[in-house]
Amino acid sequence: MEKHEATTIEIAESSKESKGKAPLLAAAAAVDHARAGNRRGIAIFDLILRVSAATAALAATIIMGTTEQTLPFFTQFFQFQASYDDLPSFTFFVIAMSIATGYLVLSVPFSIVCIARPLLTAPKLLLIIFDTLTVTLTTSAAASSAAIVYLAHNGNSDANWLAICQQFDNFCSRTSGAVVASFVAVVLIIFMVVLSALGLRKH
Repeated sequence: MEKHEATTIEIAESSKESKGKAPLLAAAAAVDHARAGNRRGIAIFDLILRVSAATAALAATIIMGTTEQTLPFFTQFFQFQASYDDLPSFTFFVIAMSIATGYLVLSVPFSIVCIARPLLTAPKLLLIIFDTLTVTLTTSAAASSAAIVYLAHNGNSDANWLAICQQFDNFCSRTSGAVVASFVAVVLIIFMVVLSALGLRKH
């Protein structure tokens, strides 16, 4: 018995069809190029904010971690001393801001990857998750320390807590500066979260 071989007939695209697809491909390439350019610009701005936030968090950590003042009284055996580690809120502040500083420094390479490969979504997703956690940590540290600084400046007559900033002026000024720097870092990290969300948008 004879075997009949199946034959395939290839139909070449007409010149009209090929001409019709060319503008569509060109338009798609232009859209991808524009999208990559927009995301690269967002990633560059994110890198600038990330470095600025790391600087602010590091400054807050150093200022608070080196805050100490001793009042000169009668003898060296009878002195009043104020240090950041005397208050749990300030100790938590130093630990939290140290963690935030370390994370922000380690996240810089990922931000650079987002600049080099703007269409990748995995680094942006990773950054937005850890940035959100960092916002929570830094906000709690800054808020708790701000409450202590407020009490140090104004006291609380209902609880018989005296204001100590008239005596420990240097201690209060340094802790206030550290809290301000921490809130600057918080605002910058919030902007980073918003930028990461914008970078993850498909359109």
